[in-house]
This record gives sequence, structure tokens and C-alpha cells, in this order.
Amino acid sequence: MVKFTLHDKNSAPEQSKPLLDGSVKAFGMIPGLHAVMAESPQVLEAYKKLHELVLASSFDNDETTVVWQSINVEHACHYCVPAHTGIAKMMDVSDDIINALRDETPLPNHKLEALRTFTLAVIRKRGEVSSDEVQTFLDAGYTQRQVLEVMLVLSQKIMSNYINHIAETPVDEPFKKFAWHKSQ
Repeated sequence: MVKFTLHDKNSAPEQSKPLLDGSVKAFGMIPGLHAVMAESPQVLEAYKKLHELVLASSFDNDETTVVWQSINVEHACHYCVPAHTGIAKMMDVSDDIINALRDETPLPNHKLEALRTFTLAVIRKRGEVSSDEVQTFLDAGYTQRQVLEVMLVLSQKIMSNYINHIAETPVDEPFKKFAWHKSQ
């Protein structure tokens, strides 16, 4: 196993230090993912910018969580599922939604289930979803803008999920209580 450096403000490259200061300001700590990403200031900056853009998308908190966690669970990300469980709780997402996403059981309403189904289709088919799949998503009450915003969230999550797999990023202390392993 290659050991990736978990940077702090002392060890990080100079360009990453202000980005890590922003992490501390936002989270009260340097999340492990940010500590790993700090090795490349460009990667950390890109990830943080994607995060801002995702939060500014047209999805509400429940919908954002559905897309984030559908991707995290599909990719079996040992770090992101617990982290986004804690984040969802901070965003006042119901435990019914959180648990259904973690356990891969039906969501509490048809519209959110359509969002998860479409997100998973995009991942599994590498974007080559059918016209019928897009129409079903639109018929559930979503928009063409939101079709595109699923790709925005996917871009963010590919970065974090894949980096966490490669770096074996340890789960942050506040999220350890939400530890998760993919069933099967």
C-alpha cells in the first residue's frame, strides 16, 4: 500500500495552505479528504469549487443528498458515505432518506426515487442513458437543468470517491459513528 500524506497547514504546499484555512473555517477541522488533496493545490481547489457549485445547484438538500449518496454507495466509498451521512444530518435531511440511501432500500417518495434511479443509470451506463430514461426523469418533475446538474455532482464525487479509494483516506473522527460497508 502506498501511504498518502495527510497534510496539515505546516506540511502542505504553499498554494494549499489558504485552501486548508478555508476548510478549517468551514468544518472546524481539515477533513481527511482535503488533507490528501492538499498535495495538489489544483485538485483541492477544483474539488472545493465543485462543492460550492453543487450547493448552489437547483437541487434542495434532500435531492443533493440523494445524488451524493447514490454515487457514494454505488462506488462503495468507505469515506464519503459516513461523511455525507453526517453532512445530511447537518442539512436536516430525514433519517428515512439517509437510511434508505445507505441501505439501498426504497426512498420515501417517488420523485426522490426517480432521482436515485436516474443518477445510477448515468453512472452504470457512463452517461449513455436512453431518451426514455431521461424522459422518465423529466416526467418525475425534474428539469433539463437538473439532468446536467447530476453530471456536476457526479464530477465532484468521482474526484472524492476515487481519491479515497486510492489513498485509503481514514474516516474523520466526527463521522466514524456513521461507518458503512456496502452490503453483498
